[in-house]
Amino acid sequence: MSFLPGLELSRRFHHDVVEPVLTTRFPGLSYAAARVDNGSELFGFDTVRSRDHDWGPRLQILLHDAGPDLVDRVRDEVGAALPETYLGFPTRFTPDASRSLGVPTLNGTRHGVTVTRIGDWCRRALGFDPLSGVALLDWLAVPTQRLAEFTGGDVFHDGLPVGPSAPGGDRGGGGLCARRDRLAWYPDDVWRYVLAAGWSRVAGEEPFVGRCGEVGDEIGGAVVAARLIRDLMRLALLVGQRYPPYGKWLGTAFARLPDVDGLAGVLSVAATTDSWQVRTGQLCRAYELLAARTNALGLADPVEPTVRPFHDRPFLVLDAGRFVRALRAAIGDARLRALPALGGVDQFVDHTGLLTDVAWTRPLVATALGLHSSVPLPNER
Repeated sequence: MSFLPGLELSRRFHHDVVEPVLTTRFPGLSYAAARVDNGSELFGFDTVRSRDHDWGPRLQILLHDAGPDLVDRVRDEVGAALPETYLGFPTRFTPDASRSLGVPTLNGTRHGVTVTRIGDWCRRALGFDPLSGVALLDWLAVPTQRLAEFTGGDVFHDGLPVGPSAPGGDRGGGGLCARRDRLAWYPDDVWRYVLAAGWSRVAGEEPFVGRCGEVGDEIGGAVVAARLIRDLMRLALLVGQRYPPYGKWLGTAFARLPDVDGLAGVLSVAATTDSWQVRTGQLCRAYELLAARTNALGLADPVEPTVRPFHDRPFLVLDAGRFVRALRAAIGDARLRALPALGGVDQFVDHTGLLTDVAWTRPLVATALGLHSSVPLPNER
């Protein structure tokens, strides 16, 4: 039997099982059904291996302004109507403290249809409700993994209103889709800012690989190179208007970018070579390719995309600070232009656990960048 992707399984599960229950037992219910929570299947990255946890017939039912009694009733009615299996997969899960939903089992104690109010879910998952506006703190405090999940996945039905008196649509055009649209990509000024922060990370370490090699520190040079390669991969995704996922899926997402200039092969050689001279040469080539991609966006005045000597030392660098300065100079919003080039939270925090909880990331970014205003930033798109 060929592999059935988890997102397609969820789509069929809604159509065949969950939607009929809601239509029959809650006629006229305003809701959205989707997978915008978490999991490799939201990106199409899942494989047979993914089935061992948090994978199976599951989806979210998001209600509009419902009281707790209705939330509980919908959850219980759907749960009672679920078959034991769907397309051969258990519809219940055994909770596991290390996993968000649990292990799929026939005798599981919970089902995979989560029911909650849309505003509550957004505030818990994102830290804010995009339908109320997206402030600068919102853009920078939500990890790109979470932005990728929320704007990825799929919406199977959207009957949520988009405003106080506006009815929802069907699959696309309701309140959930409107929220996803608002986070589809950064406003241009925020995009300039996170690109500048990415190049700032490169600028801080680009001469170190050669220096480590010169003193015979092969492992140190390899570690620095690996950090730079990760930064360049994340930059490539940002240039390509893709929110970078967290480490487990970064390479997979990067590999799906268009690669007309051969950047992927250059980085592969830089990551796997045993020679620091080859490593530095390939990194320099990667800098130039990604610099050209950055210039092609037209977000700032073009910068000469070629490497040059690092002062009077025998190492070549891009001098990535030039791109940082050009991008920051092009930012129209004075408040954003004045911020330090730290970027979004995942550009200056490197802890997977912290980056999965916006209850931590919001106060951290607010403190680090001095952002406490909830005034929305104009979306230039």
